[in-house]
Amino acid sequence: MNSALLLATAEGGVQWGDFLFYLCTFLILIALVKHFAWGPVTEMMEKRADKIANDIDSAENARKKAEELAAKRESALKDSHVEASKIIDRAKKNGEQQKATIVNSAQEEVSTLKKNAKKDIEQERQEALSNVKNDVAALSVEIASKIIQKELSAKDQEALVDSYIEGLGKQDGIR
Repeated sequence: MNSALLLATAEGGVQWGDFLFYLCTFLILIALVKHFAWGPVTEMMEKRADKIANDIDSAENARKKAEELAAKRESALKDSHVEASKIIDRAKKNGEQQKATIVNSAQEEVSTLKKNAKKDIEQERQEALSNVKNDVAALSVEIASKIIQKELSAKDQEALVDSYIEGLGKQDGIR
């Protein structure tokens, strides 16, 4: 169109009829494009711009939520580590307390057993001493009664002592 206008101007004049026809056709074409194409294209472009803006906003919101969730998870993980450490510390303390209780109980039991053993030993010793005293007293009475019954010679005394020793051996064997 421009080339035709320039050629026409160069050849000798402007043909105003053609020019007006072209101008009217151009204006009608612009009106038709504006009425049928520009509105829908503009509307489509606005919808697309809105959709892109919404998508960007949604992506930003999703990113923020993801960051918040990651922060919450990190916090929960730290809290779980702290809680696990506390549980381990409590378990160690409980173990130490139980150990101390068991050791103290065992020491008390050993002490009680020692005391009881000492008492039993002392009682047995007292009973043995009492038995020996009784045996010596009985023996003294027996020897005295035999001495009174007869006067002993050296041989008789030796025989008496031997028989007494044999009698003691037999009594110890019975007990």
